[in-house]
Amino acid sequence: MELVKSEIIDNIQIAKSTFSMTLLGNWTSISSPGQFINIKLPGKYLRRPISVCRVSGDVLTIVYKVVGDGTEMMSNMPEGTQLEVLSGLGNGFDIGACSSAPLLVGGGAGVAPLFGLGEALIASGKKPLAVLGFNSEDEIFLAKELSQLGIHTAISTVDGSLGVKGFVTDAMKMMAGKYDYVFACGPEPMLKAVHNFDETDGQYSFEARMACGFGACVGCTCQTKYGAKRICKDGPVLQKGEIIW
Repeated sequence: MELVKSEIIDNIQIAKSTFSMTLLGNWTSISSPGQFINIKLPGKYLRRPISVCRVSGDVLTIVYKVVGDGTEMMSNMPEGTQLEVLSGLGNGFDIGACSSAPLLVGGGAGVAPLFGLGEALIASGKKPLAVLGFNSEDEIFLAKELSQLGIHTAISTVDGSLGVKGFVTDAMKMMAGKYDYVFACGPEPMLKAVHNFDETDGQYSFEARMACGFGACVGCTCQTKYGAKRICKDGPVLQKGEIIW
């Protein structure tokens, strides 16, 4: 964990209620895709935990959805705004544990960390596929960017406005036989559905309400087959085999 003084380079809307913010700072504390940062906002007691989309040198990108006062405040922050950030939080994805053909599965805001993960997997010589799920076409983001990386990407929308009508598991059927490992990130109902879809091993990144973001308050503790774990400190990525629903 490291305290970083950062500056907003840009902050733009990329989909319905969804924004991409690019921050300039020292991000050397981030060692793997799937980690997160915790942003201090003016007048707010608790920081806002946001997963890292990608890091390139001293430039970090996050993608966030406006869901409350804090993220609404973030969406109106102009270029040049200074932000105090706790960086390098959580345990990210272990790309060395997967096969040569993993499947990336993301739902809603959970799609964001899959971009950096996809870049890392390709750099390590693997050939990932992706399935992204959204409620409707106007909420879709990063699908084009993942495809531009060379990752074959399938889309599902609940209302059927684009791609497969239904959920990520419906789109996963299109990938049958093409993958043998799963990286998943999204809301818990989606993760549970992916977990039950087939017997493929994998890693699951969980969302949770957090207070401190670094394990001190134990407010985001969950039970696993190996005892209690803190989503912010021991996660957010858990191994499929240890998850208790």
